[in-house]
Amino acid sequence: MDATLTAERTRPYEGMFLFPQSASSDLQGSTDLVKEILTRNGAEILSMAKWDERKLAYDIAGNKRGLYILAFFRTVSDRLASIERDCNLNEKLLRSMVIRADHLTEEQLKNAESMQKTMDESRLRAMPGDEAGMPERDADRDMDRDA
Repeated sequence: MDATLTAERTRPYEGMFLFPQSASSDLQGSTDLVKEILTRNGAEILSMAKWDERKLAYDIAGNKRGLYILAFFRTVSDRLASIERDCNLNEKLLRSMVIRADHLTEEQLKNAESMQKTMDESRLRAMPGDEAGMPERDADRDMDRDA
């Protein structure tokens, strides 16, 4: 197979992999599992990082908290079904989601560390009780009620 044809048909993808909270004690094992699933199915991993560890909206298999691992990779679209199948069959993974990442540049895909800093900053701004982070439109809305 010609390498240029393969490169043209590969697309960037973003994968979010959810593990139980107990997996945070073995973070390396969790990332190795994601790497194994992706490389086994012919994906080229561009970057991977721990995204967050947080409370789940609802219990999943008795877990109230989960560890999220975010991965950016390139692969041909034909391989997505086998990646999803491997994720669904793996007992260590609670959930997974893969979407196309055409909206991101190659530089952004490879720079997961800067994305992590951006996400941390946005999480800090969204913390409850932080008056400085309140949008101005909320204050305007409150003034309208008083009038």
